[in-house]
Amino acid sequence: MDNLYIYMLVALAVLAVADLVVGVSNDAVNFLNSAIGSKAVSFRTIIIVASLGVALGAMSSSGMMEVARKGIFNPGEFMFDEIMIVFMAVMITDILLLDFFNTLGLPTSTTVSIVFELLGASVCIAVLKIYADDSQTILNLGQYINNDKAIEIILGILLSVVIAFTVGAIIQFVSRLLLSFEFERKPAWYGALFSGMAVSSILYFILIKGVKNASFMSEDIKEFVATSPLELIVGSFIIFTVLSYLIIKFTKNNIYTIIIVIGTFALAVAFAGNDLVNFIGVPIAAYNAFTDWVASGQLATEYRMTSLADAVQTQPYLLLIAGLIMVATLWFSSKAKSVVKTSVDLSRQDNVKERFEPNYLSRSIVRLSMLASEGFNQLLPEKSKIYIDKQFEKPKVGAIKNEDLPAFDLVRAAVNLMVASVLISIATSMKLPLSTTYVTFMVAMGTSLADRAWGSESAVYRVAGVLNVIGGWFFTAFSAFVAAAIMAVILYYGRGYALSGLLVLAAVLLLKNYLSHRKSSKVKKEVDSLQKAESSSTQGVILESAGNISSVVKRGNKIYTTAINGLATQNHKLLKKNKKNINKLSTEIDDLRDNIFYFIKNLEEPSLSASNFYINVLGYLQDMAQSLEYISNVSYKHINNNHKKLKFSQIKELKEIDELMEKLFNDTKKAFDKNSFEDISLILNEKNQVLDMVKEKIQKQVERTRTEESSPKNTTLYFSLLLETKDLLKATMSLLEEYYDAHDSDIEPARLPDPDPDQNTDHEKLT
Repeated sequence: MDNLYIYMLVALAVLAVADLVVGVSNDAVNFLNSAIGSKAVSFRTIIIVASLGVALGAMSSSGMMEVARKGIFNPGEFMFDEIMIVFMAVMITDILLLDFFNTLGLPTSTTVSIVFELLGASVCIAVLKIYADDSQTILNLGQYINNDKAIEIILGILLSVVIAFTVGAIIQFVSRLLLSFEFERKPAWYGALFSGMAVSSILYFILIKGVKNASFMSEDIKEFVATSPLELIVGSFIIFTVLSYLIIKFTKNNIYTIIIVIGTFALAVAFAGNDLVNFIGVPIAAYNAFTDWVASGQLATEYRMTSLADAVQTQPYLLLIAGLIMVATLWFSSKAKSVVKTSVDLSRQDNVKERFEPNYLSRSIVRLSMLASEGFNQLLPEKSKIYIDKQFEKPKVGAIKNEDLPAFDLVRAAVNLMVASVLISIATSMKLPLSTTYVTFMVAMGTSLADRAWGSESAVYRVAGVLNVIGGWFFTAFSAFVAAAIMAVILYYGRGYALSGLLVLAAVLLLKNYLSHRKSSKVKKEVDSLQKAESSSTQGVILESAGNISSVVKRGNKIYTTAINGLATQNHKLLKKNKKNINKLSTEIDDLRDNIFYFIKNLEEPSLSASNFYINVLGYLQDMAQSLEYISNVSYKHINNNHKKLKFSQIKELKEIDELMEKLFNDTKKAFDKNSFEDISLILNEKNQVLDMVKEKIQKQVERTRTEESSPKNTTLYFSLLLETKDLLKATMSLLEEYYDAHDSDIEPARLPDPDPDQNTDHEKLT
């Protein structure tokens, strides 16, 4: 029996390492989104600063997480074997749940997940104990569980969402009203006052939240921080305001950048110092329970875990190891980047490809908000409205690619960090269980709303995104409770065999999610993916878009051939995959059409004809995609509904057309790969040959239908394929004619200026 618990401890140690990785991947959004979104400094600098903060926070961690030992359940009511089952169920559930959210790219709270997992597993074991004891009823559950703590945490979740969003919106509105978007042109004392307030708030945050329990903090400093917060804040405000003024006046450094760097460091310290225990608290509590049980000499089923009620400090070397794992995750985790991207995109100042689809609730919220805003505006004097609009007027930028711009400016990034720091500091001093994830995310959403980042064209998408994330938070609590309870039941009855099975299942699911995320990341970097045009002249667009045409005809050729082959062999799986391929191509072409606005904005005045050319090309590409999509869908539908197979003669005729289409597509691809636009005339000569063949096959099918055809479904499918092939051919030829007529090899193509070579490209991966 002893070997089972040693096995459990080893498993918990491995799970702790894995939990650190998935936990940091999720919580990195708390301290990275503002610095990355504003592009205040290079990505490498951001990670270095965050790594230092995480390392310091880990070493100054408060040690054992009390909630893992006695915060949710009363340990004296459980035996050692039951406690080990609770801890195992919690860790397996936690790692799978956090990895699931990371794969989706959604931020959630590691604190809430660990708390509700402890609650679910302990309630489950308590219920099993109650039903096994005839002298107890379900009313005795209260003696096992700390109900007050659970209610307090749930209220903390609800309050943190509302308060963080509201306060963030108000502070950002006032800050923008005073500083405007041209904050760098304001007098030096504007920035000095803002910096003094921000840095003072962040410093107090570091002291009260980050390193208050660090061993290197003397008792006098701890007492001063605890008993004289007002003196500390006022004194630091004066010092930092004067210091900031001197920096602005004499060094010409951007004070807002300094604020963002300090704020990033502060939140990283707080994250590691407080949330580290979410990942290693349970395994260490299990280790302490094991040592206490071994020393007692009692049976595992008879030893009460009253010792867990005592506070125990974590060994420094464990904190150091945990800190190093967290730092390594920051540098190498691609899932951390995807979680950060979700938060940054939802608060982006400019338009971006929206990830979330609007729903009824998001539309209703936006509609009501617009009505409320209009009503409020009517109460304001005309001069006030003009002044406010002027302060919120965004400066015009030159011909810069949309992805090269920061998601938001330095003022908003600084406000995000300052407000989050203050709110978490206040909550900590009042001993309220606020989640750092909830606070930082909702502050970012509130500031983006106040900064008019959610315009009429993006509001419904952004609100839908926020609702999805918030819904995910409550799903975290519910799923953590239920999943941990299920895990506890399985372990309670299955013991060692169940543990082995669950560990294998966890490993398989983690590997599957990793491979799935890796595959989806590679899809974004496919060679054949379509690229947006950036040139400012017709000839430049012709050369830039040649790769797109080559890609479309290559993929279109494959999609068309696959549809015919799938029908011939009645291959359901092949046709289903073909549908996914054409849907992806259609989506990419739609993205190019969505970029037309920015393309036209970047055009030079003498080169406006390029816009007509580009719009026509996109129209023909969309026509081609629609024809391919129809061919793919009707083919799949026919096989999926188990309709009668096409006749051999029909398949043979379709393959003849496919061979001609394949030759046409291949010739087109070669011409565009080599930019040999003069060769297009030769390809255009093939048009009549294919059209005549299609007309011939249509006539043959008409004759078959009148004499021998007995299947209405086959006739409909065959005519649909031929007619849509004709439309596909016409769209392709129109596209080629457009290029042939517009191309002039004597004209040097004009292009947009290349971006600054020193600009950090790592940001683009996230923003």
